[in-house]
Amino acid sequence: MVEEVITALSHIRWFFVIARNSTFTYKGRAVDVKQVGRELGVRYVLEGSVRKAGTQVRITGQLIDAITGTHLWADRFDGSLEDVFELQDRVAVSVAGVIEPALQAAEMRRSATRPTTDLTAYDLYLRALAAFLQLTNDRVLDALGLFEQAIAIDPHYGPALSWAAICHLHLVRDGWAEEPETSRRKAGDLARQALQVAQNDPGILANAAFVLAYLGEDIDATIGLVDRALALNPSFARGWYRSGLLRLWAGQHDLAIEDVQTSLRLSPRERMGTPLSVIGAAYFFKYRFDEARATVARLRAITPLVVPGDLPWRNPEDRELFLTGLRLAAGEGE
Repeated sequence: MVEEVITALSHIRWFFVIARNSTFTYKGRAVDVKQVGRELGVRYVLEGSVRKAGTQVRITGQLIDAITGTHLWADRFDGSLEDVFELQDRVAVSVAGVIEPALQAAEMRRSATRPTTDLTAYDLYLRALAAFLQLTNDRVLDALGLFEQAIAIDPHYGPALSWAAICHLHLVRDGWAEEPETSRRKAGDLARQALQVAQNDPGILANAAFVLAYLGEDIDATIGLVDRALALNPSFARGWYRSGLLRLWAGQHDLAIEDVQTSLRLSPRERMGTPLSVIGAAYFFKYRFDEARATVARLRAITPLVVPGDLPWRNPEDRELFLTGLRLAAGEGE
């Protein structure tokens, strides 16, 4: 079980995982987590147990900050010994899927406590992510500024390049850009720069694919980038969400629902993007309609932009269905 989890975690490129032989020196011993962190030179420790009752197995796990002793995540998984290999695979993928966002959130909190006179490109990147996730105009602009500072320190910092591209895309998509065409161009340029330094980084591949697909690049090519990201890290929750989104745009409605549901299973607490809206849109394009009038009325109270200018849907029938339904919901077709 430990070997399966280590293998799954090793697919996540932005942190390193201690090898199995080193971790097994602690097997069966009552040890202090802080001591483990010091001896192995790691900040976070994942520990767990396996218990058996008849043919049933319960696997528990908890993620701990080895510096402070704080518990960051804990969960349990139940299954049958008859399907023990399937259970091991499910637990390993689920643990890896949950731990990545949990660690990233912990790293953001750690970076936030550092003095501003001692910020590395990585710290700036983490602070930018924390700002971006609030998804308001001001915070996206703050995030973009921090990403740009990280890029100034390290021009080949792929994650910062790819997230700066997404910031520009949000400014365009949400009507916040002062110069929309300039932001569109910068989004595409930054995404391509990120791909040049990606070195098989799943996060960069998924981010660049999202940006380039929205800007109108070949949808099959961008889906190929996401497929490559997921081949590199099958536990990548945000990658599965991006895959679902792009497949929705490509008109692959059933695959869109399946991929987003995989994202939700992998990361049920730290949800990526707007998964339920993607699933809802996929059902809409499958002609499983819900009432839209009330939703559009709420939207009109927030923004005059009810019928968007940019539509990423590649399927002509989806585009027409979406626009016709939105106009009817807005009362423009009566």
